[in-house]
Amino acid sequence: MKKLKWFTVFASTLLVLSACSDEETANETSEAEDTHIVVASQTPPMTDVVEIVADVIEEPYTVELMEVSDNIQYNEAVFNDEADASFAQHKPFMEQFNNENDADLVAMEEIYNAIVGFYSPVYSSIDEVKAGDEVAIPSDPTNEARALIILDSEGLITLEDGVDFEATVDDITENPKNLKFTHVDLLNLSASYEDGIPLVFNYPTYIEPLGLTPEDAVLLEDDSDNTFAIQVVAREGQADSEKIKALNEAFTSQEVYDFLDDLKDKAHLEPTFEGDE
Repeated sequence: MKKLKWFTVFASTLLVLSACSDEETANETSEAEDTHIVVASQTPPMTDVVEIVADVIEEPYTVELMEVSDNIQYNEAVFNDEADASFAQHKPFMEQFNNENDADLVAMEEIYNAIVGFYSPVYSSIDEVKAGDEVAIPSDPTNEARALIILDSEGLITLEDGVDFEATVDDITENPKNLKFTHVDLLNLSASYEDGIPLVFNYPTYIEPLGLTPEDAVLLEDDSDNTFAIQVVAREGQADSEKIKALNEAFTSQEVYDFLDDLKDKAHLEPTFEGDE
C-alpha cells in the first residue's frame, strides 16, 4: 500500500515537472516568435530597404523579408497575421484596402517619396501630345486619382472642383485634347509603354527595367506634401508593440537614409526623414 502511494506521488511529481518543462518551452518559443519580425515587400528599392533594416535592427529582434509578387499580397499578409508589417505602399492605397476589406491597417513611418510621372515612347515633350491620344493610367482608385491630378496640374484636363484623391475619369469636366483613358493594372503599365501608348503613368521602380529613369519622363509629379510617401504599415493592434517600435527605428536609421540618399538622383526619390548624422 505504501509502495502504491509512493508511486502515485512520484508519478504526480513527474507530471508537474513535465508540465513545467512544456510551459517553459512554450514560453521560450513564444518569446522567440515575438522578436522575429516578418516584413512583406515587393520590388527594389523597397525590398533593398527591408534587407538593410534586417542588418541594422537592434537585438534581440530579427527581420525576415517576405517578397510578394503583386499589390494585394502584402496587405493580405499583414491583415491575416502572416506578416507583422509591410513596406510597399503609400497611405491612400492602404486606406483603399481598409475600406474594401474592413481591415485595420495603419500607416506609420514615412520613409521615402517616389516621384511618379508620365512617360512616352512617342513624344519627347508633354507639349507634343495630340488630340485623341490614348493615355494609360492605373486601374486602382488611389493611383488613378494621382495620375489625373498630375494631368490636371499641367492643364491637359480639368477636374471637378473639390475632388481630391478619390478623383476618377468621371470627374473630368474639361478634356480639350479629347484624351482617351485606358485603365491598366499598375504592374502592367510598362507593357503599355512597350505597346506604344503615347502617354503612360508609371513609378520609377517599374519603368527602370525598360532602361528609363524619371529623367526620361515628359511630365513629373510635384508632391511636396509627401502625400504618397512609401510607409511602414502594420495592424492597428500591433502598431504600439515593442517589436514594431524597434522596426520603425531601424527603418529610420542612418543606414537606410544613406542608401536612399544615394539613390535620389537616379530614382527621383527623396527620404522623408532625417538621418542621425
